[in-house]
Amino acid sequence: MKIEHILAGFVPGARGQDGLALAVLMARRAGARLTVAHVHVPAWPTPGPGKIDAEWRSYVAEQTAGILERARDFMADITDISVDYLSQPNRGSGRGLVQLVGRVKADVVVIGSAPGGGRGRIRIGSTADQLLHASPVPVALAPRGYGEQGSPELRRLTVAYRRDPGSDEAVRQAFELAAQVDVPLRLITLVVSGRRQAKVEEEMLGRLREQVAADLEEITRGRVRVDVGVLEGRDVATALARADCEGSILICASSETGPLRRVFLGDVSLKIIRSAPCPVMMLPRNPPAKPGSAEKLGKP
Repeated sequence: MKIEHILAGFVPGARGQDGLALAVLMARRAGARLTVAHVHVPAWPTPGPGKIDAEWRSYVAEQTAGILERARDFMADITDISVDYLSQPNRGSGRGLVQLVGRVKADVVVIGSAPGGGRGRIRIGSTADQLLHASPVPVALAPRGYGEQGSPELRRLTVAYRRDPGSDEAVRQAFELAAQVDVPLRLITLVVSGRRQAKVEEEMLGRLREQVAADLEEITRGRVRVDVGVLEGRDVATALARADCEGSILICASSETGPLRRVFLGDVSLKIIRSAPCPVMMLPRNPPAKPGSAEKLGKP
């Protein structure tokens, strides 16, 4: 996975700024160009009486221009990356962004958290829901308040690894991205258990950690630094709380039940997104990697 063009969905308010802050960080580290977009309601499908349809189009155009001007104001001090601004009509903002992905040939789409969530956490609203079940490119979500942190940093990429073919492909893409943005790669496996683990289980986790670390070292061939951790908790939230996610983007693979080349949110991924204290990037489900790339991951 190589990021050369980032699409950031923008709406007025803090959540729009949160998404822009993450998009700017990613664009800087990847050396990518950025398109800031606002999805607005479409014109009426049939003309109304008198000039009402023309007046509506004029109103929508004026509102859209004002919203994009707010985005420009937020980006006024950003001079080190290339930024374009555009709009797209659609009744669903997520569906409109999916259309724009194809229109501008973006490599990733970035948005902020929906209103009403906890500070530092991600809440999935209608826009994210549409993207997380239809986008053909990775979807990155910024937690609430991310744009208020000054200049966020990216210190490493973290992959939530489930030891299945989808996660194998996610690891392959993640270490390619880590090499591009020049940060270490960390792999974490979340082990959910409602009871205290027995000694034999702890030994099994230790062997799992060593095997996955060895596989990753062989696959990455030293191109990026790799750290591996196995985190246990009574649920996803408590297991994930054991991870230090400051300065990280958490990468997740789509559900194996979803369609190829689309992001598709599974139950575990949904819990990770809701529990993560950092930005999360969901990858679309891709065909299995070619032999010799990541095929060894997940095998004993």
